[in-house]
Amino acid sequence: MATINVYERYYKADLTANGVKRNGALVMLISTSEEGQIRYEVAVTFFPHVDETDFAVSYDAYFSKVLYEAKGRRSKKREATMLEEFQQHVDELAEAAGGKVLWDFPLREERRG
Repeated sequence: MATINVYERYYKADLTANGVKRNGALVMLISTSEEGQIRYEVAVTFFPHVDETDFAVSYDAYFSKVLYEAKGRRSKKREATMLEEFQQHVDELAEAAGGKVLWDFPLREERRG
């Protein structure tokens, strides 16, 4: 199995989960390929981020949904289309959890795989 974060970036965020205030979020577009199958998943995990150096991601406030799953392999064109709708999908996940990703306040540069 090969799992790659096609896109990831840290942002300021707002969520309280399991009694802990979360001030940061890691958002990801994840590609998983195995035995001729490809799956794309959008995910967000909220973490405390208590100071500028705290990037200790906790996975007790992790939310995701599968966008695509079929026979095949990675496609740059498909990934570009998914990234166009990425923010909307993350917002839906965050809202369902009672939180918010603050898109205007990135904490680090984006990374693409």
